[in-house]
Amino acid sequence: MGELVAVGAASVAEPPRIRRLDESVVNRIAAGEVIQRPVSAVKELVENSLDAGSTSISVVVKDGGLKLIQVSDNGHGIRSEDLPILCERHTTSKLSAYEDLHSIKSMGFRGEALASMTYVGHVTVTTITEGQLHGYRVSYRDGVMEHEPKPCAAVRGTQIMVENLFYNMIARRKNLQNANDDYAKIVDLISRFAIHNSSVIFSCRKHGVNRADVHTVTTLSKLDAIKTIYGISVARDLMEITVSDDNPSRSIFEMNGFISNANYTAKKTTMVLFINDRLVECTALKRAIEVVYSSTLPKASRPFIYMSIKLPCDHVDVNIHPTKREVSLLNQESLIETIQNAVESKLMNCNTTRTFQTQTVSCAPARNFTARKDTEISPSVSGTKSQKVPVNQMVRTDSRDPFGRLHAYWQDCPASQHEKKSDLASVRIAVRQRRNPRESADLTSIHELLNEIDQNIHPGLLEIVKNCTYIGLADEVFALLQHNTHLYLVNVVNVSKELMYQQVICRFAHFNAIQLSEPAPLPELLILALKDEDLESGGDNDDELRKKIAEMNTDLLKQKGEMLEEYFCININQEGNLMRLPVILEQHTPDMDHIPEFLLSLANDVDWENEKECFQAISAVLGNELTGTDDHGQDDLDQELLAEAETAWAQREWNIQHVLFPSMRLFLKPPKSMATDGTFIQVASLEKLYKIFERC
Repeated sequence: MGELVAVGAASVAEPPRIRRLDESVVNRIAAGEVIQRPVSAVKELVENSLDAGSTSISVVVKDGGLKLIQVSDNGHGIRSEDLPILCERHTTSKLSAYEDLHSIKSMGFRGEALASMTYVGHVTVTTITEGQLHGYRVSYRDGVMEHEPKPCAAVRGTQIMVENLFYNMIARRKNLQNANDDYAKIVDLISRFAIHNSSVIFSCRKHGVNRADVHTVTTLSKLDAIKTIYGISVARDLMEITVSDDNPSRSIFEMNGFISNANYTAKKTTMVLFINDRLVECTALKRAIEVVYSSTLPKASRPFIYMSIKLPCDHVDVNIHPTKREVSLLNQESLIETIQNAVESKLMNCNTTRTFQTQTVSCAPARNFTARKDTEISPSVSGTKSQKVPVNQMVRTDSRDPFGRLHAYWQDCPASQHEKKSDLASVRIAVRQRRNPRESADLTSIHELLNEIDQNIHPGLLEIVKNCTYIGLADEVFALLQHNTHLYLVNVVNVSKELMYQQVICRFAHFNAIQLSEPAPLPELLILALKDEDLESGGDNDDELRKKIAEMNTDLLKQKGEMLEEYFCININQEGNLMRLPVILEQHTPDMDHIPEFLLSLANDVDWENEKECFQAISAVLGNELTGTDDHGQDDLDQELLAEAETAWAQREWNIQHVLFPSMRLFLKPPKSMATDGTFIQVASLEKLYKIFERC
């Protein structure tokens, strides 16, 4: 017994001493908690850029972020005098006292992000503030500057580079060897920020690659941002949802967003959640919504969810997670229950709009199903065998299929477009009624002009025009169309002017009229045109000279008023007012902004002495000035006019697709010059593309 007691006593060691860790060890441990992987660093840097008021943020990543993370923004920048303490721990411009946490609205506040990055990577900051002549660049390691800030050239804002991330954390770096996984997480993160911050331009790409994997443009609509990031197939199956509660005993919040309807199917849930503009996660809310979908829809369909929740700042505790990924909410259970009930109600009401894929049952005789396997059954009545088309000659669109058009891939048709279907039918009927216009006046000059049009037709272009498929607008001037296996760019301005000119000749003396709501005084319109002309040419004509020119042109047009009214339906009364204009194409409205230029050209560019040249010049002026398809670029637009410009662009696009191109297929006789002046440009050929693919 004595020996046992001795052994037990000897085995009891003295308790280990508690030591104060070295500051560098403490900082590196803390950095490992804040910067868990490359996507954590990107999130902190992007949030800092948003706090800086940036409207454009660019992210470049190399090897999943381990070798390089570069975040550039156009925010307010960093003061040069603040650079020495920029990367020290707990240095921030967003918080001064602990009580400020109760009203904090910025995404960063602890001053740990940049400091943490300097302990696990090499950080370089380039910044410039407004009013400075040059920027500054400085490198940091372990929270302190490696050298004094160096003056350098810089663009507005801040660029932060983090290189060799986790170079001193061997175990962490080994666990992050799959660069593709980390880059995918970064792309997903930027996509989520881009949805909520739709007024900010985001870009994310791999280093050395020109094409960005995320590239957004400024938009005021969250749904448009979702459409840009996740695609039209997701956006078309989303429903808007709005919930609010203002009862202090339960919860106070406002929520708006989009949730997927009964037609959406996915293998996993996508939930984009912002609380007070912070990108966070809420597992309880996510599970509650998934329960609703699994109990409401068959096969437990996984939803797509975007929600933005606004609460009073003092109802949110933002300081519960090292990476700020989670927050704590006051009355969280009540808030989740309210949102869950709203989602369930929305889903129950959407069941009436669910669509299903169906298969058409063939009504062919039974003998067709007993045909030999190597015999292709023709759908034609004659029963002849169909020739198998080589894959490199297959035409995958036709004019009757709307999904062959470009706009079907970048946006859903809004409700207003569906309402225009009846208008579209009336347009096409009216256009077809114009296929054989009434006989024109029996004038030799008009017959000569018609013969010139017929003799100048380019047969190849005529075949393309008559049998093309409209794809969509490529930009302000060019549209895409397909003919057989070829894709063409078509100058819409040139085509519309030529079409209008030919229609004026064909409908000579047989026009319908557009009555102006108010008489338009010719002198005032001509003075406007002369002022615009002087501005473009740099002339300095005085007002008196412009007034005299306008009076002379007004008198000339009044003298020719009877002929203009009889042959071209241009009505000018004796008081010198424009009263009516001709309808050149049904459902096409002249561009009223071009009326002053039209009248000035009518007065100055027409040879009134020669009958044929006179009619030809008037027809050309009508076609050139009243088409309404000029290049309406938006480079010089004020922000206030942007919405109006977008509406005008949408209307112009609809007119081109549903008025101009159907009329072009029916009426246009393309002249030979269009084959060489860039009006029609072949940009792709399926056969040649297959040859290229075969080489690859």
